[in-house]
Amino acid sequence: MNVITQHHRPADDIEKGIISFLDEIIALRHDLHRYPELAFQERRTSKIVASLLSSWGYEVTTGVGGTGVVATLRGGDGGRRLGIRADMDALPIEEATDLPYASDNPGVMHACGHDGHMSILLAAARYLAETRHFSGLLTLIFQPAEEIGAGARKMISDGLFERFPVDAVFGLHNWPGVPSGQFGFVADAAMASVDQAVIRIVGKGGHGAEPHKAVDPVLASAAFITALQSVVARNVDPQDMAVVTVGSIHGGSASNVIPESVELKLTMRAFSEAVRQQLQERIPALARAQAESFGAEADVNYRLGFPALINHREETAFAHKVALETFGEGRIVRNFRPRTASEDFAFMLQARKGSYLFVGNGDSAPLHSAHYDFDDAIIAPAARYWVRLVETFLS
Repeated sequence: MNVITQHHRPADDIEKGIISFLDEIIALRHDLHRYPELAFQERRTSKIVASLLSSWGYEVTTGVGGTGVVATLRGGDGGRRLGIRADMDALPIEEATDLPYASDNPGVMHACGHDGHMSILLAAARYLAETRHFSGLLTLIFQPAEEIGAGARKMISDGLFERFPVDAVFGLHNWPGVPSGQFGFVADAAMASVDQAVIRIVGKGGHGAEPHKAVDPVLASAAFITALQSVVARNVDPQDMAVVTVGSIHGGSASNVIPESVELKLTMRAFSEAVRQQLQERIPALARAQAESFGAEADVNYRLGFPALINHREETAFAHKVALETFGEGRIVRNFRPRTASEDFAFMLQARKGSYLFVGNGDSAPLHSAHYDFDDAIIAPAARYWVRLVETFLS
């Protein structure tokens, strides 16, 4: 990257600047939390984001990839171009936090902290617009539909990086269980790929008293589920990672009736494309073989989701260095490990160089939990980090 480190103003100046309007950002975060919107329905959210950015002097484009918002700001006459992305959508979860700003949208909740991610980037955006202590072009990307793995692809197919060119793109995610405000960095594979399969084992229904006259898809499904973990244990290299989960199984409705079929829903995760392809080959083959051994058939619908998130080494080293210079070693988690969850920012990192980092959310409920809440205490340090990253990259 060959980024030249400039002489920064004292970091506490940035912190003081952000703290001066932090209460407004926290209030904004609570408002976004109260009115969550699902994938590609982020109309109110994107309108608020676009309005704020426009009022701060950004050139704003809406409707990118559906409900996405892109905002650009130029500082000085530098030629470098930097992108930072935040996700906007919520999840179809009924909130159970009893917070004063809990969701007013029944069955929809910001259970992954995207309200916090937006607030962090907006805090940094406001400070950067007020100071413009950088030289180059800053592009802020507010992405819809991360939770269904469609938003990044749709923005990219809508010409995101052709219309708004960047030399590198960065993003972050809060992470429960990591001390609040601590930063984690992972080079190479940082998050897993995710694919899904719906498998229907079809047999021959019959009376539970006369199983010999039927072909039992429940028994065949049970054997398949047991055999399924042999793919991980015996086909995948022990030094690689694979996770295969059967999250749903449905068949029959009475205890004395052998059903006609059983439906199973699976997710598959891996860090490498080779293992991902291996799972795609072995699981359908195993399903059909197991079903056939019981005289049944297997109908397999295997759907590719999104790839592993691969951080570029040079950009990750740069991001790590910015955190080290800003906060010191005490705020960086040593040997931060890759996460087996998945993230569609992976598509942006396939299209452009960059890195995805993590910031601790403290001892909160897990992501995607009805009891989860984003920790407001990490807004200021994370926003300060984005400011330093921008000022260093666009120096």
